[in-house]
Amino acid sequence: QIQLQESGGRLVEPGGSLRLSCSVFGGTFSRYAFGWYRQSPGKERERVGGITTGGTTNYADAVKGRFTISKDNVRKTVYLQMTNLRPEDTAVYYCHTAGYPAGNNYWGNGTLVTVSR
Repeated sequence: QIQLQESGGRLVEPGGSLRLSCSVFGGTFSRYAFGWYRQSPGKERERVGGITTGGTTNYADAVKGRFTISKDNVRKTVYLQMTNLRPEDTAVYYCHTAGYPAGNNYWGNGTLVTVSR
Protein backbone atom coordinates (compact mmCIF):
# COMPACT_ATOMS: atom_id res chain seq x y z
CA GLN A 1 0.00 0.00 0.00
CA ILE A 2 1.37 3.37 -1.07
CA GLN A 3 0.56 6.55 0.83
CA LEU A 4 1.34 10.06 -0.34
CA GLN A 5 1.48 13.14 1.88
CA GLU A 6 1.81 16.64 0.47
CA SER A 7 3.10 19.60 2.46
CA GLY A 8 4.37 23.12 2.00
CA GLY A 9 1.27 24.96 0.86
CA ARG A 10 0.62 28.42 2.28
CA LEU A 11 -0.29 31.99 1.39
CA VAL A 12 2.24 33.65 -0.88
CA GLU A 13 2.27 36.98 -2.72
CA PRO A 14 2.21 37.21 -6.51
CA GLY A 15 5.69 36.83 -7.90
CA GLY A 16 6.76 34.74 -4.95
CA SER A 17 8.14 31.23 -4.78
CA LEU A 18 7.17 28.11 -2.93
CA ARG A 19 8.30 24.51 -2.76
CA LEU A 20 5.84 21.70 -2.19
CA SER A 21 6.87 18.27 -1.00
CA CYS A 22 5.24 14.89 -1.48
CA SER A 23 6.45 12.26 0.97
CA VAL A 24 5.90 8.68 -0.14
CA PHE A 25 5.33 5.83 2.25
CA GLY A 26 5.30 2.15 1.30
CA GLY A 27 6.29 0.36 -1.85
CA THR A 28 9.43 0.90 -3.91
CA PHE A 29 9.82 4.61 -4.54
CA SER A 30 12.36 4.32 -7.36
CA ARG A 31 9.93 2.29 -9.47
CA TYR A 32 7.22 4.93 -9.55
CA ALA A 33 6.50 7.81 -11.87
CA PHE A 34 4.80 10.76 -10.18
CA GLY A 35 2.54 13.57 -11.17
CA TRP A 36 1.50 16.85 -9.62
CA TYR A 37 -2.07 18.03 -10.11
CA ARG A 38 -4.07 20.99 -8.88
CA GLN A 39 -7.69 21.89 -8.43
CA SER A 40 -9.15 25.36 -8.06
CA PRO A 41 -12.65 26.01 -6.69
CA GLY A 42 -15.26 25.28 -9.32
CA LYS A 43 -12.74 23.79 -11.73
CA GLU A 44 -11.71 20.29 -12.67
CA ARG A 45 -8.47 18.85 -11.42
CA GLU A 46 -5.70 19.54 -13.92
CA ARG A 47 -2.28 18.05 -14.40
CA VAL A 48 0.61 20.36 -13.58
CA GLY A 49 3.39 18.04 -14.62
CA GLY A 50 5.15 14.78 -13.93
CA ILE A 51 8.45 13.01 -13.47
CA THR A 52 9.41 9.56 -14.73
CA THR A 53 11.42 6.92 -12.93
CA GLY A 54 14.46 8.14 -14.84
CA GLY A 55 13.90 11.74 -13.84
CA THR A 56 12.49 13.07 -17.10
CA THR A 57 9.98 15.83 -16.47
CA ASN A 58 7.10 17.33 -18.39
CA TYR A 59 4.86 20.30 -17.65
CA ALA A 60 1.58 21.86 -18.58
CA ASP A 61 1.90 24.93 -20.74
CA ALA A 62 0.45 27.12 -17.98
CA VAL A 63 3.41 26.42 -15.68
CA LYS A 64 6.23 25.69 -18.10
CA GLY A 65 9.28 27.77 -17.27
CA ARG A 66 7.98 28.61 -13.79
CA PHE A 67 7.55 25.22 -12.09
CA THR A 68 10.14 22.47 -11.65
CA ILE A 69 9.53 18.91 -10.52
CA SER A 70 12.29 16.87 -8.91
CA LYS A 71 12.62 13.86 -6.65
CA ASP A 72 14.92 12.41 -4.04
CA ASN A 73 15.07 8.62 -4.11
CA VAL A 74 16.80 8.50 -0.73
CA ARG A 75 14.28 10.72 1.05
CA LYS A 76 11.43 9.18 -0.97
CA THR A 77 10.10 12.63 -1.68
CA VAL A 78 8.88 14.40 -4.79
CA TYR A 79 9.13 18.19 -5.02
CA LEU A 80 7.31 20.90 -6.90
CA GLN A 81 9.31 24.12 -7.00
CA MET A 82 7.09 27.01 -8.02
CA THR A 83 8.39 30.44 -8.97
CA ASN A 84 6.83 33.65 -10.25
CA LEU A 85 3.53 32.59 -8.76
CA ARG A 86 0.32 34.13 -10.06
CA PRO A 87 -3.13 34.44 -8.50
CA GLU A 88 -4.39 31.86 -11.01
CA ASP A 89 -2.00 29.32 -9.47
CA THR A 90 -4.19 29.32 -6.37
CA ALA A 91 -5.38 25.75 -5.87
CA VAL A 92 -5.10 22.62 -3.83
CA TYR A 93 -2.08 20.74 -5.12
CA TYR A 94 -2.04 16.95 -5.18
CA CYS A 95 0.62 14.33 -5.70
CA HIS A 96 -0.20 11.17 -7.65
CA THR A 97 1.34 7.89 -8.66
CA ALA A 98 -0.02 4.91 -10.53
CA GLY A 99 2.32 2.60 -8.68
CA TYR A 100 4.28 -0.29 -10.24
CA PRO A 101 3.21 -1.88 -12.39
CA ALA A 102 1.15 1.15 -13.31
CA GLY A 103 -2.59 0.73 -13.10
CA ASN A 104 -3.62 1.97 -9.71
CA ASN A 105 -4.30 5.48 -8.51
CA TYR A 106 -2.71 6.78 -5.35
CA TRP A 107 -3.41 10.34 -4.23
CA GLY A 108 -2.43 12.45 -1.31
CA ASN A 109 -4.86 14.68 0.57
CA GLY A 110 -3.51 17.81 -1.06
CA THR A 111 -1.97 21.03 0.17
CA LEU A 112 -3.48 24.48 -0.35
CA VAL A 113 -1.54 27.18 -2.16
CA THR A 114 -3.03 30.67 -2.13
CA VAL A 115 -1.44 33.40 -4.22
CA SER A 116 -2.71 36.79 -3.11
CA ARG A 117 -1.63 40.13 -1.67
